[in-house]
Amino acid sequence: MPSYVIPDKCDGCKALDKTACQHICPNDLMVLSKDAMKAYNREPEMCWECYNCVKICPNQAIEVRGYADFVPLGATVTPMRSTDSIMWTIKFRNGTLKRFKFPIRTTDEGKAVPDGGWSTSNDDLKSPVLYTEPASLGLPEVVTIKN
Repeated sequence: MPSYVIPDKCDGCKALDKTACQHICPNDLMVLSKDAMKAYNREPEMCWECYNCVKICPNQAIEVRGYADFVPLGATVTPMRSTDSIMWTIKFRNGTLKRFKFPIRTTDEGKAVPDGGWSTSNDDLKSPVLYTEPASLGLPEVVTIKN
């Protein structure tokens, strides 16, 4: 089930030009209705259910179905974001609540490195010949382990 906005909770991020969910949606699906000043998902069939909009919404006005690998059928998931962590609250069908707190993994903007900070003995990862493997290695095919 794609993300959906609960109109009673949404305030359109206080009528700013762009809402938080618009800013973070990787598929550019969230938009602000200028008439109602509420956000909505304009193409629900294209939603990846990535939870980005749910986690960033300051009013908890957006919901997405919980994935079956961590939430049983009929349960609801509510993330609450703070400056350094996200508190996930799961409400089961029988009313039981469970909470899990996880730190937010952050890297300063522009500070991420492609090799993850793992140094290599040479510059193979930066070499332009990697795109032509196996030809650049002089091999007829990519080396694989045969069983």
